[in-house]
Amino acid sequence: MVVAQADCPARRVPDGTPLTIPKDTFVTITQALGGNYTVTYNGQMVRVDGTDAAALGLEPELLSFPEPTDDQINEEQVWEALKTVYDPEIPVDLVNLGLIYSLAISQSEHTVTITMTLTAPGCGMGPVLVGDVEYRVRRVPNVEIVQVELVFDPPWQREMMSEEAQLETGMFF
Repeated sequence: MVVAQADCPARRVPDGTPLTIPKDTFVTITQALGGNYTVTYNGQMVRVDGTDAAALGLEPELLSFPEPTDDQINEEQVWEALKTVYDPEIPVDLVNLGLIYSLAISQSEHTVTITMTLTAPGCGMGPVLVGDVEYRVRRVPNVEIVQVELVFDPPWQREMMSEEAQLETGMFF
């Protein structure tokens, strides 16, 4: 159990609705995975992004980028941000899991559009993962809008995982 040191942004599980855990509120940490925290707050499960962990008195995950030299979105930085988003049940990031199908950048509109899937169409964490992706990618310099399209065609298969992820999860055979 921890006490919020400051107002802490969070998202309700599994629908991803944003909310704020008020300062001086007791919460119980139920899971810490991939730099994010799942906590119980007012009888409901909520997800706190690791970059906001200091509000709970925990070590924050640092997601920082060099100061931009122009107004362009750097695609490498978008991929770097995506690699900090982890599946809540598998300790592997979404990129290495093969869940990110495409990424498009509109420099003129400062928009990043991401097409992604889930490991299973019935995964109840879909809205939370979409929220994680939006939240992290918005931290990339010059990104103003993040649009995430969740698709299930083609369906995800373990072969879409990187070899490293397959080895890490014991799914390499």
